[in-house]
Amino acid sequence: MNTVDQEDAAYIENLMKRFKLVDVRTEYQGLIKDAESSNMSYLDFLKKLLEIEAEGKKCRKQEKLRTNAGFDSIKRLEDIDYSFNPSLDYDKITELGKLGFIETHENVIIIGPPGVGKSMIATGIGLNACNAGYKVLFINAKDLVDQLYEKMQDGLLREALMKLQKIQLLIIDELSYLKMDKEKESLFFQIIRQRYEKGSLIITTNLPMGRWDEIFTGKLAATAILDRLVHHCHVISITGESYRVKGKKN
Repeated sequence: MNTVDQEDAAYIENLMKRFKLVDVRTEYQGLIKDAESSNMSYLDFLKKLLEIEAEGKKCRKQEKLRTNAGFDSIKRLEDIDYSFNPSLDYDKITELGKLGFIETHENVIIIGPPGVGKSMIATGIGLNACNAGYKVLFINAKDLVDQLYEKMQDGLLREALMKLQKIQLLIIDELSYLKMDKEKESLFFQIIRQRYEKGSLIITTNLPMGRWDEIFTGKLAATAILDRLVHHCHVISITGESYRVKGKKN
């Protein structure tokens, strides 16, 4: 059985580093042994090498996308306890998890009281999107508006909005616990307008849409924002007991 001598190994290592073949570099010697013992054809050997590298690059990209997304926690759609809360629409959530709404630049609004799984659903969909290769950002609504306000004060708003525009799925969590002034409301409206029919949003909130004037400066502003959000939108309404309260009882 042939082995790779030190000179050949050094030459191969150098080329693999140069071309950033991370996974082939770690696996090729083992694959050579497998190929020799199984009489693998040259074509099958080449295909196997390429598959190893492709899978490795895919996994690294997914991990990078998940890290950059900024999820508060890693919760998958498969982890949802549908038996606890009958108001959860399994079919609708599962369908959204297939990500067709991102391709068509549609939005998702998840409404419900605290603790019923809104953020968990949004995170689960976001994780699916990362694994499918989409750029995702998960951010608290107050943090998003405050960050944009700071950028505006520093004269960097245009750059910040351009950066957000590259995000294919923007998840705005907890659009409930804030009251915007005119300036911050304008910033939020710019995000909505910028993404209209160009990028997807998921928004989680405790407030029914009829009460969004409590977040913004009034009904006129809330209507202008909702008009763009709900034009191409999936709404998930959740009722019932908090998962967190359930945990305390147990």
